[in-house]
Amino acid sequence: MALQTSYSQETFRFSFNARTSRGLMKDKLSWFVKLWDDAQPGVAGLGECGPLPGLSTDDRPDFETVLADVLAQLPHHISTQDLQGSPSLANPVLQKALTLVPAGYPSIRFAIETAWLDLMNGGKKIIFRNGLLEGQRIPINGLIWMGGLDFMMSQINDKVAQGFRCIKLKVGGLDFDRECEVIDYLRKRYFRENITIRLDANGAFKVDEALSRLHELARLKIQSIEQPIKPGLPEMEKLCRESPIPIALDEELIGVEVKEEKIGLLTRLRPQFIILKPTLHGGMTGCQEWIAIAESLGIGWWITSALESNVGLNAICQFTANYPITLPQGLGTGMIYENNVPSNLTVKDGYIYLSE
Repeated sequence: MALQTSYSQETFRFSFNARTSRGLMKDKLSWFVKLWDDAQPGVAGLGECGPLPGLSTDDRPDFETVLADVLAQLPHHISTQDLQGSPSLANPVLQKALTLVPAGYPSIRFAIETAWLDLMNGGKKIIFRNGLLEGQRIPINGLIWMGGLDFMMSQINDKVAQGFRCIKLKVGGLDFDRECEVIDYLRKRYFRENITIRLDANGAFKVDEALSRLHELARLKIQSIEQPIKPGLPEMEKLCRESPIPIALDEELIGVEVKEEKIGLLTRLRPQFIILKPTLHGGMTGCQEWIAIAESLGIGWWITSALESNVGLNAICQFTANYPITLPQGLGTGMIYENNVPSNLTVKDGYIYLSE
């Protein structure tokens, strides 16, 4: 008996023009990691790694070479007898497997975590046995993509009609006044629904205009704004302290993998929230660590997907369900591809859950 590994590649096509402040995306490439015991070839674990172009630390030319090398090493370090332990992130065998992944490749960590736990749970797309498998519904925000005024307003109308009460808009890629018009439209048209509004600037605001823009947006009763300026700038500390809108950090956390550095970053900046993506932020184990540090400092958090297919999204949803959920999460990206992987994940009335 021996552990077997393989990987494959899939390009997912967006069902619309997915525009962010970093540009237009028409498709998204993912690699799928498969683990199985050759004595049970019909039982396999599946995980997804898909670096985001221009953002992920592992969006690099050698990505596939590193992935292939890690998977080639796994059977030499782990035997099938090791599959008898507890299916949890704390499993020492899984932790040993993750040491084979070089620093700076969080999406490979995420894929191995997912495939390993899936295999340990019988290859049935069960990553964690928690409330999600028993009918728990996770509240999520409805994401509004950048585009023309009519396109964005149409999305807003659709999301509210679908039952979303937390709406997230991408800002920073269009004319600022027009973006304010869209938010003002949302506030005036749906004032009775008491919609929560989140914004994501993806670092698009210029340093010298960021604070004035935040003050202008504050009149529209914004719950939070993600990454108003580019990560790594000293001005972020002042913004987190003086912004009239709570700031949520996302890109700021990318590439910070050492626990002491995470503590130092959050202690210095003191954002009101952090946004965690396993594909970008050290896999699920990395996100666990970020959450523990944030909670110790009184910083709020939520988890979101990073344009994974339903394979990765399923794992992220199950991981999220391990925690008490007090805020809407960012897990509503499962319907964005024309050729997505079939899944029982269902979005309805502003919640995501596993249907039968």
